[in-house]
Amino acid sequence: MNIARLSRQSHRWLSIVFTLTVVLNFAWRAAVGGEPPAWVTYSPLPPLFLQLFTGLYLFALPYLGRKHAGTASP
Repeated sequence: MNIARLSRQSHRWLSIVFTLTVVLNFAWRAAVGGEPPAWVTYSPLPPLFLQLFTGLYLFALPYLGRKHAGTASP
C-alpha cells in the first residue's frame, strides 16, 4: 500500500472519529447540562490535528507528482 492511499484512508477514518467526538461533545452538553469535563471538550482536537497533516499532504500531492515540464534542458 503506497503512502497516498494510506493517507487517504487515514484521513477518512480520522474524519469519522472527529465527527463522533464532536457529536459526543454536543450530546454530553445536552444530556448532562453544564460544562463537560476537559477530556470531552478537547477530545476532537487530536483527530483534527492529524487531519490537518493528512489533508495538507493530500492537497500537495498533485503538485508534488508533477514532472517539471517547464524546465528545459540546455
